[in-house]
Amino acid sequence: MRILLLGEYSNVHATLAKGLRFLGHEVTVVSNGDFWKNYPRDIDVSRKPGKFGGIMLSAKIASLLPKLRGYDIVQLINPMFFELKAERILPIYRFLRRHNRRVVLGAFGMDYYWVHENITRMPLRYSDFNIGRSLRTDAVAMKDRNDWIDTPKGYLTQVIAKDCDGIIAGLFEYYVTYHPVFPDKTVFIPFPIKCNQDAIDEHVIDRHDKVRLFIGISKQRSQYKGTDIMLAAARNVKERHPDGIEIKIADGIPFAEYVEMMRGSDAICDQLYSYTPAMNALEAMSHGIIVIGGGEPENYEILHEDKLRPIINVTPEEGNVESAIEDLVSHPERMCELKLQSMEYVKKYHDFIKVAQQYEAFYHTVLENKH
Repeated sequence: MRILLLGEYSNVHATLAKGLRFLGHEVTVVSNGDFWKNYPRDIDVSRKPGKFGGIMLSAKIASLLPKLRGYDIVQLINPMFFELKAERILPIYRFLRRHNRRVVLGAFGMDYYWVHENITRMPLRYSDFNIGRSLRTDAVAMKDRNDWIDTPKGYLTQVIAKDCDGIIAGLFEYYVTYHPVFPDKTVFIPFPIKCNQDAIDEHVIDRHDKVRLFIGISKQRSQYKGTDIMLAAARNVKERHPDGIEIKIADGIPFAEYVEMMRGSDAICDQLYSYTPAMNALEAMSHGIIVIGGGEPENYEILHEDKLRPIINVTPEEGNVESAIEDLVSHPERMCELKLQSMEYVKKYHDFIKVAQQYEAFYHTVLENKH
């Protein structure tokens, strides 16, 4: 198949492309590399700052469009797959629809249905937008609601979701927001990770009593993602166990440094309001780093996994994170087993070739279906 992957989130498309190429498909990745993360792509469509940057990007995409024809599958990372206004993206989508066989939408992150379903139907006990039946009112949650509800971006999402040939959800959370609305064309396929095939990192089997805990901070989204609560919990545990935990904080550093800093850790604090590990957490797990974050029962159920439980699950309830961190600090002998289980879990469900085979099967199904 000829496959075009448009846009990037956290290395999803770049990693998927490697798996699909291994299976013999011709794949082109067109993206901005996910901004500062600068992931690999075949054609760069980064936008320079300011209004002039938008004009230059529009001109580049216009010259590029003739090359984006004749593909069997076009996959969009998100309805906002270029750094342009939604009103400018819609005619580009129409062009892609006309000149390629099938178009598939990724349910991989922030979009209209993720916002709308979590503030209305509330299928999750907690999310970026609700805790129980109460709506969150922190600044980022409100900004995202205002961004996607009754806006051109929201309209664009609805048009594409209704019109496209298939929708692929990369996490349980996205599946339960999309599937009830589009039951006939939404599937769940795990995110792809290029697993570490080398010898096991020394830190995985190195037995020691001090937990090296890593926390990545994004000042704008700290409250939204719950890292503020996690950092406070870790510091409280350190006060009680000063020799039992070392806290490493990555705050506003370049991405390459962030990854290097993370890899020397025993455990990372991931997102508090998630049910499942996303790309950052899965990447850590593939290197034998324990994830403290989303590991709800639903995460394992959608994978039909009833034995492996490597993720230390935490919830937004008061004291839950602190208790989870303290339990690990009090039982450092558990670390080696959890690290090895983390690596096994990623190889079992997220290996990039296994995941690419699932995408390949879905693409064939979509191609066989009549418009």
